[in-house]
Amino acid sequence: MDKKKRELIPHKPGIYEKYIKRLQDLILSVIAIIVLSPVLVLIAVLVRIKLGSPVIFKQQRPGLNGKIFNMYKFRTMTDKRDEAGDLLPDEERLTNFGEKLRSTSLDELPELFCIAKGELAICGPRPLLVSYLPLYNEHQSRRHEVRPGLTGWAQVNGYRGDTSIMKRIEYDLYYIENWTFGFDIKILFLTIFKGFVNKNAY
Repeated sequence: MDKKKRELIPHKPGIYEKYIKRLQDLILSVIAIIVLSPVLVLIAVLVRIKLGSPVIFKQQRPGLNGKIFNMYKFRTMTDKRDEAGDLLPDEERLTNFGEKLRSTSLDELPELFCIAKGELAICGPRPLLVSYLPLYNEHQSRRHEVRPGLTGWAQVNGYRGDTSIMKRIEYDLYYIENWTFGFDIKILFLTIFKGFVNKNAY
C-alpha cells in the first residue's frame, strides 16, 4: 500500500452494502452455526475440562459507528494468580491447548453468533480494543463507518505480529474505500487459502 497520506474517498453505501451484505451474513452465519454445532459443543466441553469455566471469554469492542458490543471467543487462558491474588501474565496463563485454539482460530468460532446478531460482519475491519478509541485521529476513526468483521483485508496481508496497528488501520481504510461484493469474496478466499493452506494470515 502507498504509505503517503491521502484523503479517503467519502464512504457511500451501495446496493450491496444496503440490501445484500447484512442478509448474506445472517444466512451464512446461521448455516455455519448449524453445520459447526458439533465442533462448537466439542470445543466447549474441552475448554470446560482443561481450563474450567466460564467457557466463553467476553470482551467489549467498538462496532459500527463506534457502538460498543460484546465480542465472544472460546477461553484460552487459565485464571492462575500470584500470592497477592493478581492474575499472572498472559504468557503464563496460556496453555498448550489454548495456544492451539488460537493458532487454528477455532477460539473465534463463537463470533459467528455476533455475526448473526448483526454486531459483526463476515468481512470488515477487525474490531480493535476499546482503549484505542481516544487514540484515533479523524481519518483513522472512519474504520467504524462500516460493521467490523470476522476477517478483513488487513488479516490476509500479514502474520499477526508482522504488521503494526497503524498498517492494519491503513488496510482497513483501503477496504472501506474499495468495498464491493467481489472484494469480500476475494478476502474470504484469501482467508481460507492463506490461513489454512499457506498459514500466512491471522
